[in-house]
Amino acid sequence: MNRPIGIFDSGIGGLTVVREVIKNLPNEDIVYFGDTARVPYGTKSPNTVIKFSVENTSFLLRFKVKVIVVACNTSSSYALTTLKNNFKLPVIGVIGPGIEEAAKATSCGRIGVIGTTATIRSASYEKEIKGIDPRLKVFNQACPLFVSLAEEGWLNDKVTYMIAERYLQPLKDKKIDTLILGCTHYPLLKKVIQEIMGKRVTLIDSAKQVACHVKKILGWGDSLSSIKRKPRYRYYVSDEPDKFIKTGEKFLGRKIGFARKMDGYV
Repeated sequence: MNRPIGIFDSGIGGLTVVREVIKNLPNEDIVYFGDTARVPYGTKSPNTVIKFSVENTSFLLRFKVKVIVVACNTSSSYALTTLKNNFKLPVIGVIGPGIEEAAKATSCGRIGVIGTTATIRSASYEKEIKGIDPRLKVFNQACPLFVSLAEEGWLNDKVTYMIAERYLQPLKDKKIDTLILGCTHYPLLKKVIQEIMGKRVTLIDSAKQVACHVKKILGWGDSLSSIKRKPRYRYYVSDEPDKFIKTGEKFLGRKIGFARKMDGYV
């Protein structure tokens, strides 16, 4: 099925998911929407997050996408069920694939989760992990400043290490052996996080797991692209695209070139 993959996020962080989808599915067209006018979602009410997520999905459907990837942990926490119930195509969030990998990876049964305040408050990761195995212990830690550090490009700055030490020490004290990066911004800080947590702690990058899950779902539905050609990547935002392009290229690891602003989102 030679229709594009649709991916949305509240802003730029979802481009880490796009990067992994490109690696895993190099023949697929992608349409990405970043709701940059209304970011962050982590401070919004659940009802508002659901409303925005429905609007974002409806926008992507204009491009006849064959699957929707919700590349936002807050939307995945609050809106995924609504999206699955209201749209007749596969909808994949970032939480499920990550927790499945974490449950496999842990040997001591002690899993840490870091994310935005809203994601941690929702307890979505904990609920799903317990659903896999009630014996697993889950320790949550909100790390809201990680988003700003990633977007500023402060990936190896001394301040970043200081903030990360402060956030991650409680999880080190809990003797976890697996840590889920529960925000699509966080893979950019993976080097810092790994150094602080130590080599014995396995980091679960949800973006990688989501890309693998997308490939699996499309394969099951015989919906993988059959055309061997250069794929088309289109980027849309709800605010001025200049900052999105400049910062987004760090997340994506490649040139974006052009992003189009869509009106009606503020």
